[in-house]
Amino acid sequence: MSKMEQRVNVAGFEIREESDGMHFTGYAALFDSPSEPLPFTERIAKGAFKRSLRSRNDIKFLWNHDSGEILGSTRARTMTLSEDDRGLKVEGMLPNTSRGRDVAELLRRGDVDAMSFGFSVPQGGDTWSNDGSERTLRSVRLNAVSVVSWSAHLANGGTRSVPTSE
Repeated sequence: MSKMEQRVNVAGFEIREESDGMHFTGYAALFDSPSEPLPFTERIAKGAFKRSLRSRNDIKFLWNHDSGEILGSTRARTMTLSEDDRGLKVEGMLPNTSRGRDVAELLRRGDVDAMSFGFSVPQGGDTWSNDGSERTLRSVRLNAVSVVSWSAHLANGGTRSVPTSE
């Protein structure tokens, strides 16, 4: 069994308040962006999430990787995940709970500007450079995506956007 891993990146967020709630858009992972040293450098290849997204597994949307702080899920259709040219896109509706409202406010203010994803790597899902200094994730088993307060990967290509209210 492969071990569970997590990666963090600065994400461009958008929060929109609509009549049915607070809509969220961001990126949990960016393709072809080098990580900070882990002590190795890691990149995520385009298509790395494709297999996971086709599965019927329920993927949770969490606050700070805390399984007790659920913001949404794919099974409940309160969050959708997709791959585009940039990375793993997360879209959903934040719950009308104290945590959901707090997260929306922290994102609007820019106090929180990162996302992360929890995953494991199936056999053959990654490749390594000969010296072990670089890893490329080609296929991962996605477990969760999270809005996180601390970003370990400040340099992996994310951009911050100013959230809007409508």
